[in-house]
Amino acid sequence: MEALFDFILVIPWWGWILLFLVLVAVYDIFINKKHTILHNFPVVGHIRYMLEGVGPELRQYIVANNREELPFNRIERSWIYASAKNENNYEGFGTDRDIYAPNYIFINNAMLPYKMEKGHPNIKDPYFLASAKVMGLYNKRRKPYRPASVINVSAMSFGSLSARAIESLNRGCELAHAYHNTGEGGLSPYHKTGSDVVFHFGTGYFGVRDEHGNFSMEKLVRLVEENPQVRAIEIKLSQGAKPGKGGVLPGSKITAEIAEIRHVPIGKDVLSPPCHSAFEGVDGLMKFIEDIAEATGLPVGIKSAVGKMDDWVTMADIMVKTGKGPDFIAIDGGEGGTGAAPPSFADHMALPWMFGFAEVYKIFKSKELCHRIVFVGSGKLGFPARAVMAFSMGADIINVAREAMMAVGCIQAQQCHNNTCPSGVATQNKWLQRGINIKDKSVRAHFYFKNFRKELLEMTHACGYEHPSQFTMDDVDLSLGDKNLVKTLSESFTYHKTEVAFKSVKDLQKCPYLGGKYNKKVEKKHVKELKKKDKVRF
Repeated sequence: MEALFDFILVIPWWGWILLFLVLVAVYDIFINKKHTILHNFPVVGHIRYMLEGVGPELRQYIVANNREELPFNRIERSWIYASAKNENNYEGFGTDRDIYAPNYIFINNAMLPYKMEKGHPNIKDPYFLASAKVMGLYNKRRKPYRPASVINVSAMSFGSLSARAIESLNRGCELAHAYHNTGEGGLSPYHKTGSDVVFHFGTGYFGVRDEHGNFSMEKLVRLVEENPQVRAIEIKLSQGAKPGKGGVLPGSKITAEIAEIRHVPIGKDVLSPPCHSAFEGVDGLMKFIEDIAEATGLPVGIKSAVGKMDDWVTMADIMVKTGKGPDFIAIDGGEGGTGAAPPSFADHMALPWMFGFAEVYKIFKSKELCHRIVFVGSGKLGFPARAVMAFSMGADIINVAREAMMAVGCIQAQQCHNNTCPSGVATQNKWLQRGINIKDKSVRAHFYFKNFRKELLEMTHACGYEHPSQFTMDDVDLSLGDKNLVKTLSESFTYHKTEVAFKSVKDLQKCPYLGGKYNKKVEKKHVKELKKKDKVRF
């Protein structure tokens, strides 16, 4: 034994490395039966798999150029991060975009910009930008709602996002006077920290389901009564990531907290089917909307990705005939989103937002219904220039999901579906979540929304308007490529949006249905604490 010990001490360090590599090679050649590469190229094959594992990170930070990545390129992410930190979000030396590429948008500025008169609300508050339309006013709901911000958080549920991410977004929405859509995972405690809430449910009816998984009006009414911050209700028909496809929430992911919030059993797989069980057909949907509005008094809307148009025509016809219908319609782009989905769905199902929205809007425009509906856009619209395009086409407000996630720390690692999100935003892993400082991230979310609104307002004024709702289809040109050259949106999509009944920003500020809590004390306290801690530039 002593001789063996002496022999071990004599072996140099490189000898141990060589011995280890020999053992690995023996294992790869004679024992490994699963990997052809490792069998044919022992030892070296492991280097290949290691490089493949870090490939996305290498491409993201080293290989890809500033405008190359998808779904969000480096310039887009940098603008969100800088805006959220309230840092300089400008760029120098001109654009690096290919301005001659197809689908490039050009915004037509006015020769003389809009000039704010003395006492204009935006002189004192350059961030105030409320919706020009009121949800539920036309249909005479008991509790109409005017969103205090034209940009809000889209449907992302507790479960897909972590508790700390949800709470950061909710507190940020309170500071920015935006609303927070719950997503279909139910109303969690993390959605109740201050902001207005749009309660969203899908085919699983999580949070408002009975013991058999069916929709419960009684539970919905109780939820609304106990939570006055719920200002509107959204019924999800489909989403851009996977329209027409249900899902399964594995029992292993259902904690006691999630089970209580979603009203599901602990430890059992829960099915979210592709179809609703609470109604049948478009006629049933319209009755369902009216029943919910009558029971709760709140504005009720729908969310859907866009494909076939037949049912949209049927819905518009029913609205003309009955004088009733959804108070708002959220159109989701087929670009995909935070929801995990098969590539075939994310890549090919449903129209991109620009095309889908135009097709739906034209139907309601032809029936003279657009003045009755608040149109919500959702699909990579969280940048001021794309928002201008959306408002020009007829959107009244926009919802953002992935952009909001980046504001609270998402780095586009694209691990949302693996529960391994390194930033702690899209994971239920407790250790990874701990990295999220809620006070810090909530202020960053609030600055992203406020700086977005400020820049959108500046672009609006540059085009000669007071509010984005005044944009028309002739204010934005679209590059079509080849010999089509450049055409206005009205020429490209063959319609003009319905004029919005907007008078002045001052009127919006005085509206009795205006949401948002303009609590300056809360905002100042958050900013003061963050200044002390991180010395972030404000």
